[in-house]
This record gives sequence, C-alpha cells and structure tokens, in this order.
Amino acid sequence: MVNNTHESRFVPQIVTPSETAENMVDAGIRFLDSLPTDLCRQAQFDFSDLERHRWHYLPREMFERKGLCLKDMNRKQRAAGFELIASGLSPTGFKKATAIIKLEATLGEIERATGSAGLVRDSDLYYLSVFGDPTNRYPWGWRAEGHHLSLNYTIVDRDWIAPNPFFFGANPAHVRSGPQKGLRILAQEEELAFKLLTSLNAAQKGQAIISSVAPADIITRAAPRVEFEAVEGIAAESMIPDQRKQLDQLMHTYIGRLPDDLAHVEKAKIRNANLHAIHFAWAGAEEAGKPHYYRLHGPSFFVEYDNTQNSANHIHTVWRHLEGDFGLDLLSLHYKKGHGVD
Repeated sequence: MVNNTHESRFVPQIVTPSETAENMVDAGIRFLDSLPTDLCRQAQFDFSDLERHRWHYLPREMFERKGLCLKDMNRKQRAAGFELIASGLSPTGFKKATAIIKLEATLGEIERATGSAGLVRDSDLYYLSVFGDPTNRYPWGWRAEGHHLSLNYTIVDRDWIAPNPFFFGANPAHVRSGPQKGLRILAQEEELAFKLLTSLNAAQKGQAIISSVAPADIITRAAPRVEFEAVEGIAAESMIPDQRKQLDQLMHTYIGRLPDDLAHVEKAKIRNANLHAIHFAWAGAEEAGKPHYYRLHGPSFFVEYDNTQNSANHIHTVWRHLEGDFGLDLLSLHYKKGHGVD
C-alpha cells in the first residue's frame, strides 16, 4: 500500500543561489545544443510527459528505454552528456556512476567466459533524457539511465533540486577474475552496514533484524512513489553514540554521492530529524557472501540495499524521498508560491 503510516511534511531548505542548479542549467543547454534536430527530438520531452516518472534499473531487453542512447552520440555529444551527469554528482559519485557503466562490459566478458551470456552487455546502452527547457525559469529535469544506474533530477526555479529516485547497482559486486579483479564499486555501502549490524547487542539485533530471509530485490522496485508496509527496525535513539555515528556514516555514503550544496541540504534534514524517526532494518544473513538486505528509513528518506542474486554478489541500492521523488514537494511549493494553487 502507499505510505500513509509515516507522513513527512517538511519544508525543504533552499540553497540560493544553487551552484549545482546553475551547473545543471549550463550543462543541460550545452548538451541539447550539441545535438542535431533529429537527436534532440529523441533526447527532449515536455516536463509534463509521463515519461519523466518512468524509470528502472533493468537491462534494455527487460525495460524499453526512451531518450538518447550513448551509442547514437558522437564524441562531442557524449562529452556534453557526461558533463550533464557530472553536474549532479560529487567526484566520488561520478566515479561510481562511470564505474557502473564500465562494469557492464566486464559483466559481458564474465558471462561469455562462463557460457552464461544471454542479455546484451554494452557500456554504450545508457540513455540521457531532458524534460522541459533548461533555458528558462520553469521547472525542468533530466535523467541518466541504463542497467544498474538511474539518476533522476528535478530543478525548480533554478534553485531547488530534487535528486531522486537515485539508483546505483553492481554486478558483480566483487569482481573476482580478469583485468578488473578486486573491483568493488559499492564496497562502502556493504561494509559500513555490516559494521553497524555487528556492533549491535542481542537485544538491539532483535529490533533491527526483521527477517531471517532477505527479499529477492529492493521492495520499492521502480514504483513512481515509495511504498512500504510499516516502519521497521531499530530506531537511532536505541543506539549508543558510537552506533549512531556508524549509522550516520552509512547514511552519508549515499548522500556523499551528491555535490556539496545538495549534500548539505540532505545532511541538514537528518540532523534536524527526531532520532526516533530514523530506523535501521536488516534481513537475511549476518555475514558477507550470503544473501542479505538492509534499509535506512527517516522522516524524509528511504534507502534500500539488497545483495541476494548471483550467490550474493549482485548489489542493488536505491535512495528515495518519501514525499519528494521527482520534485513533487518542490513543485507543490512552486505552484503555491507562484500560482496560488496546489
């Protein structure tokens, strides 16, 4: 069912002017300007198009994507496209995003070597889409997406930015052979969570562990809005200070994918939250190498991590805003302030 058990009605902190928002505007304009008319038609959609809310992390054969594919861009256009992607990420976030794109080719090599090839694994099968017009002050947005990567940004009044849904995945999570042997793109997301779980005593684990079996995938999947059954797990207020510090580090691993000014806004939301409202929940095995899952749930955010497929060597992570995915909260404020309507 749709979340109605834990409503959040926060007023987003406004960064004025937003350096990141201006960077996105500049990068969005450069990207569209680099495209001839026919490619621009593929890349650009009306802001009101329902395509803006349609997203997924599956391979192309399992989810038909719209937008402009990297494969169809020349070198200049691809460079402009990656500038747009970089405008929404910190250096760490951009490094992870580009590593995920490159990992697709590594996955293809592994599958061919093991005789399990089936789906096309191509690092050029990632798509860019622009929603609306970045040259004016009307709301607009953009998306970068392909297998195991989905970045969705909404920009309102050139100052407010909603950076969700935000999905990073990795298969293999740990590359165990070949030229990339040892690569673990999402190592922190895994290791910090196990460190926190291990620090809990028996009573605390009784609250944190919600099931001995991990779900097969993140429970929110690619729904346009966050859906969950109930608030579960151990509340931050039930942790000792060192454990809360570890929880904070884990949350900041996700927030740290963002540019500094956007990360500052998200960190402020966490600092201002009631500790009782922030929960850590775990399911599945308590040791690495076996299927496991966790979630972080606060008054404004919902993070999921799942590692169950391919002998627990296939990670999915997603960071959502409970009320603000696709900028719904920002757009509500925009229309109330500028147009006097909900």
